[in-house]
Amino acid sequence: MMGDQVINGKKCRGMSELEKFEEIFPELVEDLTKPDVKNPEISQAIDWFKKVCEYNVPHGKKNRGVSVVTSYREFVPDATDENLKRARILGWCVEWLQAFFLVADDIMDQSITRRGIPCWYKKENVGHIAINDSFFLEAAIYKLLKIHFRDQPYYTSIMELFHETTMQTVIGQCLDLTTVPPGGTVDFSSFTMDKYSGIVKWKTAFYSFYLPVALAMHMAGISDDKQHENAKMILLQMGHFFQVQDDYLDCFGDPEVIGKIGTDIEDNKCGWLIVQALLNVNETQRQILQENYGQWDGSKVAKVKSVYKEIDLETVYRNYEESSYHELMDLIDKCSGSLPKDVFIKFAKKIYKRQK
Repeated sequence: MMGDQVINGKKCRGMSELEKFEEIFPELVEDLTKPDVKNPEISQAIDWFKKVCEYNVPHGKKNRGVSVVTSYREFVPDATDENLKRARILGWCVEWLQAFFLVADDIMDQSITRRGIPCWYKKENVGHIAINDSFFLEAAIYKLLKIHFRDQPYYTSIMELFHETTMQTVIGQCLDLTTVPPGGTVDFSSFTMDKYSGIVKWKTAFYSFYLPVALAMHMAGISDDKQHENAKMILLQMGHFFQVQDDYLDCFGDPEVIGKIGTDIEDNKCGWLIVQALLNVNETQRQILQENYGQWDGSKVAKVKSVYKEIDLETVYRNYEESSYHELMDLIDKCSGSLPKDVFIKFAKKIYKRQK
């Protein structure tokens, strides 16, 4: 029988996977922020970057990171402790990638809170320094990969995957921002379901859903293109499902529960709710949306939400959630091939009917 894994001097018996995952975070921060005795002049930057990591990386739900580990366990049921730790490190690399995106995204969207606390750029003495900090968070991924994976046969594959995923997400962010340029007027002609689906696929689905599973697949020695394409097909649809939920919670969720104040209406976002609304409103309601959407005015936001309630978008969403979940389960059944279905089913069950 395999002995208990020891992390930071503690035995892991009885610990949940999330607890085991969280235990190694300080070690990884130490990897990134050790004092550089050869270059003492950068100590101020090193101290700053430690704060950047500790504020921005570990406070989310960590579903993406933990999913690397749970997926790897499905692919390799008899995984060694050493490889499970590697999977956790890869999972934290996904969390660093997420932090990089969110720090930058909050600046671009002029968001106020993230995960229940002020956005990093809103912190005193940070401001636009956060732009450089986002670059650091991205660079940290490749330092961790070099430290922990340089001797592994899949090192090049996972490095390329992170680079490719970053490019995909940047493309998605561009689609999102250029559909409605900052400060631009409301133009509902571009708010179509095809446009929305494209933004979601590129901005969210690749890094949130395909990346964690693909990393686990590479670790497990699964590099066949067909298997990766099958996994991608399922996981991109799952990512679409997830983003629709996110859009709904941005408007109808409790900020105390979801950890942020939703601003999609104020930000003039091409989100699922407004796209659905435009398909269901009458001319009077459309005019109200035209006059009030995309403005930082509480009374105008309230008028938009009033139209959403009039056409009962909450029920439209609930019906969508049910039908999409069952469609996703059918897709898993048909397309998982030789990959274990539980990888995808557990992922889907984590997000089904989520409240945050």
